[in-house]
Amino acid sequence: MSTSTSPFLIENLNLSETWMAALRKITDTGGSEITPLVVTITDFEESKDVKNALNDDLGKHKLPTIETVSDTIFPQGIYEYLQYTNKYSREELYKVYRKNLPRYKKIDKSNANGTYFERMIAFGSKDEKVNQLEIIISSLIDNTIKRRSKLQAAIFDPSKDHTNKPFQGFPCLQHVTFYKSETGGLILNSFYAIQYLYRRAYGNWLGLINLGKFVAQETGLELERFNCFIGVEHLDHIKKHEARKLLTSMDEMISIEV
Repeated sequence: MSTSTSPFLIENLNLSETWMAALRKITDTGGSEITPLVVTITDFEESKDVKNALNDDLGKHKLPTIETVSDTIFPQGIYEYLQYTNKYSREELYKVYRKNLPRYKKIDKSNANGTYFERMIAFGSKDEKVNQLEIIISSLIDNTIKRRSKLQAAIFDPSKDHTNKPFQGFPCLQHVTFYKSETGGLILNSFYAIQYLYRRAYGNWLGLINLGKFVAQETGLELERFNCFIGVEHLDHIKKHEARKLLTSMDEMISIEV
């Protein structure tokens, strides 16, 4: 397999444009992978037309929507519902999510081994679950805690994920860390061993941005930057000529929006 082995950085673009830039890079090279890809986003806006176009295309292939993928990292729908009904608290968010987790696993078979948000709020064995996200939020609120190494959450669990299966889609996201910048903003860093560009990347990045906004809101900070390091960014499910056609239609949408 031919692969682009030169590091590729995408910056100074919004979320929709960042995803398009990654897709364009792969379609313009000889291979079907970028290794590594580094993404840094400070503009969290999206193009509704681009997002809708990708969702429509994913639907044609009977793949989960951007929002479905995003919610595996942060359940934005539950979060907004609890706020709308004046029932919101972090504990209620965790409680409702845990209660509905069996249903999420049935809806999407790729969630059978768990979800990313589950690993963040209930990491570990059946007898000892650790809410890593709550530890991070509490540490950011407590200004007396200066140890940055406390502001991280593991996703990969060797006791569950080191298997001999020929294919194991979860977890591709391995690790997230938070950092309070010198200007008082919140920075979220994430690491993927491998990421599937077509069916997962947009939703993954949206979910992580929503996660970052949530932590920022809970700690009285403002999300300043989202960084993502991907060891291997892989073009999956569609052929390059299909990707080019999709990009052409999206380029036209953005030119109209401008």
